[in-house]
Amino acid sequence: MTNEDGERMRILWDLFWTFARIGVCTFGGGLAMLPMLQLEVVNKHHWATEEELLDYYAIGQCTPGIIAVNTATFIGYRQAGVLGGSLATLGVVFPSFVIISIIAGILTTFAENIWVQHAFAGIRVAVAAMVVNTVIKMWHDTVKNKLGAIVAVIAFVCSLFLPISPIAVVLLGAALGLVLPGLQKGVDEK
Repeated sequence: MTNEDGERMRILWDLFWTFARIGVCTFGGGLAMLPMLQLEVVNKHHWATEEELLDYYAIGQCTPGIIAVNTATFIGYRQAGVLGGSLATLGVVFPSFVIISIIAGILTTFAENIWVQHAFAGIRVAVAAMVVNTVIKMWHDTVKNKLGAIVAVIAFVCSLFLPISPIAVVLLGAALGLVLPGLQKGVDEK
């Protein structure tokens, strides 16, 4: 095995193992995984910048499938092609598959147990706190000016008060991101 082959194997293993660890700790879906992605993908492995990660995450929300899987696939593919994307995807899904298989076998027996109910209640509260933390971080990382704040407020209002698909909200945000700077430039020139 050459050094190049050894390095490729190390990257492939790192992709699988990193996303498996993220998959184990991702209670509450895609938003809850963003802090772990930032820690592992941006800070530890330097596989993407903060901005690139947010771009992958946004694309992952717009494409069919689970955000965690889509984001893992994008990052894995960028690092090591199709095999990297496949292993990162397998890594993020594998822990859930194992845990759900185990829980499905025993949950019916313990679902009414008061301790199990309290544990799930605690998990839900912790996930809610992680989502709020993610929203605050994303706000600081992405809203850089008044136009960004306007787009964020419009997207928030649309998603909260209107029966609009999240895909439509993201596409609306993209359209506003394209149109508003041109409008602002026209106003500044007058």
